[in-house]
Amino acid sequence: MNEYDSNRILDLAKKINYTRTKNLSETNCYILNTCHIREKATDKVYHDIGRLKKEFRKKTKPVVLVAGCVAQAEGEILLKKEKYIDAVIGPQSYHLINDMILKLERKKNSINFTEFDVVEKFDSLNSVRNSDNKISSNLTIQEGCDKFCKFCVVPYTRGAEFSRSLKELVLEAKHLVENGVREINLLGQNVNAYNFENKKISDLIIELSKIKNLKRIRYTTSHPQDFTEDLIEAHKNCDKLMPLIHLPIQSGSNKILEDMNRKHTVEQYLKIIEKLLRVKSNIKFSSDFIIGYPRETHDDFNATIKLFKKVKFINSYSYIFSPRPGTPAFNFEKIDQNEAKKRLIKFQDMAKKIKTDYRNNLINTNAKVLFENEVKEENFYFGRDEYYNSVIVKSDDNLTGKIKKVKIIKANQNTLFGEIEKNFNKTYYAA
Repeated sequence: MNEYDSNRILDLAKKINYTRTKNLSETNCYILNTCHIREKATDKVYHDIGRLKKEFRKKTKPVVLVAGCVAQAEGEILLKKEKYIDAVIGPQSYHLINDMILKLERKKNSINFTEFDVVEKFDSLNSVRNSDNKISSNLTIQEGCDKFCKFCVVPYTRGAEFSRSLKELVLEAKHLVENGVREINLLGQNVNAYNFENKKISDLIIELSKIKNLKRIRYTTSHPQDFTEDLIEAHKNCDKLMPLIHLPIQSGSNKILEDMNRKHTVEQYLKIIEKLLRVKSNIKFSSDFIIGYPRETHDDFNATIKLFKKVKFINSYSYIFSPRPGTPAFNFEKIDQNEAKKRLIKFQDMAKKIKTDYRNNLINTNAKVLFENEVKEENFYFGRDEYYNSVIVKSDDNLTGKIKKVKIIKANQNTLFGEIEKNFNKTYYAA
């Protein structure tokens, strides 16, 4: 979502004659768009500002803005602690960024704008055409969350759930496709909670699937509580909807899920997976896991391992519990951190083995790959299969924007390597 927000900020800045530069030394305005999910993100703000100071030690200082969720959560602290920062802008206020930049060009008083007004934000952005022209592009359809998991900072930095209108989203998607986009990833802090005038994410997926040159649709991140029957049916009926579902569970222990206020059990989670596999047997899953949550015992941890092995997640994101200021879990007593680190290593080793076995089983199978760009090596092209696996092939033809059948011939932990399949009569799709 921050990538989407950053692209829209760039679209907005074009209106006041700013253009993106990859050359730090020529920067007139430096915007750092931030995430606050984990503690390291805040540390990175000060690291980046330090790097900027060093670069401009003997030059005219650029306008420096910190945007996003760190700005929302710690705006006043940032401005007091780091005088090099000129302004902080919350994620629901970045539609005002041009006014702020122009004010800062005229005077150097610091500005803090972290009020919530997501309606005004999207109303303003609807008048600015999304210029993203990558083959695979993000589209924010929903922001905020009403679930209030005790470890999560999102309700405090992004606010309550807000869904954009279906009409606006279809229009923006059409603009993206006109720009050359062939795959759209629908984004939301709780994307399957999308609800605008009783239109759900399944309705949006059906409408988007009607766009002729849009080849693929994905969505992330979902909450199990909002995984309704109509969305399950969409996976059955919509061929453009990809068969990889990112469905965070965080823990395999019902006790820990209750402590987290996740509002679902392991059994309910597995029931959703069972239903999805019933309508489309080749669906695969990825998930998020918090290891070492307060009160997590060996039995709770082993329950998480057991769940992972049962589902065989093909990808996962796992971290030691990181207490975020302002959340209820911030005040919980942490478990021994050495023990938490041991558990994380054990968990990640297990997850890596399952992922490696999965990827090795893809060798000598065929996959449908949407190619996004040519890589640095001449005549090599990068793309992703239906399960979001990275694939590289060699080709004398320009494959950008095309979907090809690829035979996988080699795999490592991060990338599949293949060759364009010449025999189209007998094709097996990787599952």
